[in-house]
Order: sequence, then C-alpha cells, then structure tokens
Amino acid sequence: MSSNLRSLSPLEARALGVLIEKAHTVPDSYPLSLNSLTLGCNQKTARDPVLSATEAEVQMAADALKGLNLAFESSGSRVSRYEHNLGRALGLPSQSVALLAVLMLRGPQTCSELRINCERLHRFADLSAVEGFLEELANRPQERGGPLVVKLARQPGAREPRWMHQLCGKVDPGAPSASADSEDLVATSEIAALKLQHAALQVEVKELRALVDRLYAELGVARAA
Repeated sequence: MSSNLRSLSPLEARALGVLIEKAHTVPDSYPLSLNSLTLGCNQKTARDPVLSATEAEVQMAADALKGLNLAFESSGSRVSRYEHNLGRALGLPSQSVALLAVLMLRGPQTCSELRINCERLHRFADLSAVEGFLEELANRPQERGGPLVVKLARQPGAREPRWMHQLCGKVDPGAPSASADSEDLVATSEIAALKLQHAALQVEVKELRALVDRLYAELGVARAA
C-alpha cells in the first residue's frame, strides 16, 4: 500500500474491484451509479464470497474510496456516478490493476485461474506474463507502499500455489487459503440482513399497536397501563 494509504475494509475492496471490472465489461454505462455499484457488489456470479450489502453500506464504501483517491465521483449528472482511480493513485499498469481487481472480487487464485478470470479486463499472452506482473506486485518496494500481493503456501495436493491481494492488510502466506476477508464480508452481509429484519419488525409492531388501540376504542374499553 502507499505509505499514506490505509488498509481497505472488505466492502471497500469489493466496491473498488467492481468499479475496475465494470469499466471493461459495461463501458456504455460507466461510470457506475450507486445502484449499479451495489448490484455489482452483491452479484451472485464471479464473486467469492457472495454478499448482500445495503445501498447505504456501499455508499459509505464509495465515499471512503473517494477520500483515499481510489475513486472519483462524476459531476454534471442528477445521479452520482463513480469510477476507479487505482492505477493512477498507486502508479500501476493496467495489467496489475486487472489482477488486483480479480483478486478483490474472487479471492485467492492460481496464475492459471487469474489468466482465465482476467480475460475481459486484460488478455495475458501466457502464464509467465501473469506471474511476472504478480512478482512485480509482490516485490513492490517499501517506499512505494510495499507488496500488494502475496504468494500463499501451496495446499496439499494442489498443483499451483495461489495468490492473494494485500489491499485489506498484510496476509500471512502460511495461513489457510480461505481469505480472511471472507468472514468479514459475510459479517457485513449478516449485519445488513439483521438491520432489514429489525426495521421490518419495528414497522410490524407499530402497526399491531395501532390496531390494538383501534380495537380498544371501538369496544369502548380502557386500555390497561
């Protein structure tokens, strides 16, 4: 990370990855509206893990990315629209930006998986090209913020080691391959669901109280304190 750039939250990283991805896959509707960004964050395909963040949570993530100079908000439109600024902010080539985006969206992956999953963002000639840019990101000097990816320890029975981004903080190469981000992202989803359930229950309780008050009034019965 840049020396003046803090680690991202899991949802901030997801939103940044979506902004990068959609710049290539839906250029006609880019920059993205908040609604489109939220849909991209909650997408069921090409995401690991899948989550269900609220629009308010995604708005907070987008605002945080703006504050870190990793995203811009377009002006001159009735609807706020967002675009990423990762390459310029960190001085990265488009190949590295594509790799980081896919890692933010899909979690740890091998070079082979990254080459396939980056196809729509950048077409790598071969696996050595993918590995070359990953090594460059992994050996990023400290004066430029330090390593942005790390090669994880090879799992038993696996043919290739997997790589993980470090935009959300330093990753232990020997830790289990399941991304530490996953639990946090799922927690965000669960919190969002609980908030919705709580709001719905409050409305239901209010309606029931109004109904009970009306019944008491119609029956002419004084309600007990």
